[in-house]
Amino acid sequence: MAAESAAFTPLTLPVLPLDDEVVLPGMVVPLDLSDAEVRAAVEAAQAAARSEPGKPRVLLVPRIDGTHAATGVLGTVEQVGRLADGDPGALIRGRGRVRIGAGTTGPGAALWVEGTRVDETVPDPLPGQVTELVKEYKALATAWLRKRGAWQVVDRVQAIDDVSALADNSGYSPFLTTEQKVELLETTDPVARLKLATQQLRDHLAEQDVAETIAKDVQEGVDKQQREFLLRRQLEAVRKELREINGEQEGEESDDYRARVEAADLPEKVREAALKEVDKLERSSDQSPEGSWIRTWLDTVLEMPWSERTEDAYDIQGAQRVLDAEHAGLKDVKERITEYLAVRKRRGDRGLGVVGGRRGGAVLALVGPPGVGKTSLGESVAHAMGRKFVRVALGGVRDEAEIRGHRRTYVGALPGRIVRAIKEAGSMNPVVLLDEIDKVGSDFRGDPAAALLEVLDPAQNHTFRDHYLEVELDLSDVVFLATANVLEAIPEALLDRMELVRLDGYTEDEKVVIARDHLLPRQLERAGLDADEVTVDEGALRKLAGEYTREAGVRTLERSIARLLRKVAAQHELGERELPFTVTEGDLRALIGRPHHVPESAQDPAERRTAVPGVATGLAVTGAGGDVLYVEASLADPETGAAGLTLTGQLGDVMKESAQIALSFLRSHGAELELPVGDLKDRGAHIHFPAGAVPKDGPSAGVTMTTALASLLSGRLVRTDVAMTGEVSLTGRVLPIGGVKQKLLAAHRAGITTVIIPKRNEPDLDDVPAEVLDKLDVHAVTDVRQVLELALAPATNGAEREVPVAAMGVPPRLSALGEDAAG
Repeated sequence: MAAESAAFTPLTLPVLPLDDEVVLPGMVVPLDLSDAEVRAAVEAAQAAARSEPGKPRVLLVPRIDGTHAATGVLGTVEQVGRLADGDPGALIRGRGRVRIGAGTTGPGAALWVEGTRVDETVPDPLPGQVTELVKEYKALATAWLRKRGAWQVVDRVQAIDDVSALADNSGYSPFLTTEQKVELLETTDPVARLKLATQQLRDHLAEQDVAETIAKDVQEGVDKQQREFLLRRQLEAVRKELREINGEQEGEESDDYRARVEAADLPEKVREAALKEVDKLERSSDQSPEGSWIRTWLDTVLEMPWSERTEDAYDIQGAQRVLDAEHAGLKDVKERITEYLAVRKRRGDRGLGVVGGRRGGAVLALVGPPGVGKTSLGESVAHAMGRKFVRVALGGVRDEAEIRGHRRTYVGALPGRIVRAIKEAGSMNPVVLLDEIDKVGSDFRGDPAAALLEVLDPAQNHTFRDHYLEVELDLSDVVFLATANVLEAIPEALLDRMELVRLDGYTEDEKVVIARDHLLPRQLERAGLDADEVTVDEGALRKLAGEYTREAGVRTLERSIARLLRKVAAQHELGERELPFTVTEGDLRALIGRPHHVPESAQDPAERRTAVPGVATGLAVTGAGGDVLYVEASLADPETGAAGLTLTGQLGDVMKESAQIALSFLRSHGAELELPVGDLKDRGAHIHFPAGAVPKDGPSAGVTMTTALASLLSGRLVRTDVAMTGEVSLTGRVLPIGGVKQKLLAAHRAGITTVIIPKRNEPDLDDVPAEVLDKLDVHAVTDVRQVLELALAPATNGAEREVPVAAMGVPPRLSALGEDAAG
């Protein structure tokens, strides 16, 4: 291009700074000489011109925020005189670009710099692409000039053939910003500069088109509103004339609202607030936005069921039958509802329905793993009590206004979800299910959990105030049922206001009953089958619950039943199976594949996880209920020198500390237990919890890790049918833990027959279903020595034992744990 072969001429020029203004070559601009810097530059140029031929020359340099540009324009002073306003001025013409170099000295008070003239040339003839670019720029410039009515300038632009001059001509464009003009000035390649000027002009024309379209739409909208306003005024005048002809009285909307408020059965304070709003409505004009807000608020208040209440069904035995028919198990929550109804009945019989302005509501928190029936239980409670039921989903709610409502002044303001639930129920004493209360979040819009504190506090909620209604709402007769999966996610202050009821999951027998009485009939209907066409015997349901699903709830079980029935329906439609058909235990594998959860006790002894020393079975509680947890331990090769303790499996700090305690206990009591603890000093121990992608934490795996390490050191296997839980101390004491019921249910589901728990957790066994306890051999222990005695299999002598022990590099020193060691 021309810029690559430009000729450079050295120059020494006085600097004429231009604040927030840019002059391009070819432009002729008048400058005010009243500015000291401009006058100094012009006078210096005139002084230098006396000794040189030609007109005085200056260097026009843009100055943006006090910073001079790197490129300026050589300008000649064409004329010095008076401007139109009478001030002294000079007419300066831009001649060409100059790259600014170092400062130098010169006559006058101006700043002198050295510069290099950029001599820009383009090939002749012009390439085809450049010719098309010239045509496009001229077409765009002509279109813009014609819109402004500058017809005399169009011919001048069309007459410019030089690419560089054509690009610099855009410096006259008033729509260009100073930064855009500086970019044009610093672009020395004429073709690139013309492309830039074309793009800037194209963007401006596009913006103009959009602005014209918007202005046109706005004008059309204004014209439409004016026309509509005129027509409505004419319509009102016509209606007024018709009323006068017919002798009718003129009625107003505010009179209608006043009549509705006075006729409604409202509490006294609510009536006063509503009448005040009606007074405001009467004073406001039809065009006032406040009138719309008042009408919406009055409609909401009048739609609220202020005096509507359903009568509770005080048939306690009937309520018990309803709960039993709709839900199997869940004894705790059923007892709590029965107790509530019994107390309500006795309070009503003795005239204690309202005490101190408060009624006898209830706030229960149902906490348990997914799929145990927490949400559906709310509807059953409402059915048993004879109340209306409404569900409020709180999962993912992060705006406090969702609970308390918006202020009325906001556009689109609404009452909160609690008020909307009462309005939807049409009763002041419904059963409100606050679903997934542990999933409530908080952000810059507030904390919804904090707003729930007043809603769920029986001492405060009889005077609950919604930000939208701004009148007292009595929630003391509402039965609130809150559901949650994780207890720790509920704020402590909120949990303190609720009565906690745990739903720890179903036993296998309960799952079979639920599948037979509830899930199977529902899925038969959804699959388009009748009960006499497909039947599933109890053995198949039990295998589905025990081996195809392993969960605390029944959602996966229901999906398995649905898949089974779909398969039968599809086979019947394809002519592969005749109906009626009875699904037996032996048909499951052919219909829905192999079982996914085979108990360890049912596997081949050589394939079990505990078939080698150093693997123990623990019990844990997760968000999905209880689960079986395996702990694996190994010792590193002494030659590697990797001493210390390595923990893997994404463990939390508490669990890591439990592992350190287990290791310290074995090191300090190794001689007493006849364990080769010297190996723990010379060789690194590694403890791993499988399912490494799942985070794990808590102290209850202490005894399990101790047992795994003792098994590894002694070479004795951990019994396959034993699972354990408990925190271990440095002295070997087994300390209590939580979630005993959920852990025992998980052990039962996994086919475990012997469970070891801390002695101080024995009272928790009262919560475990009797059918589960009958199938489990539960040992309550106080010392880890008792755990080792129960969990480790007796040592065997001979080759059968030496192979796995030798493979792990562990000397077979521990023969047995006797009574002395256990004491």
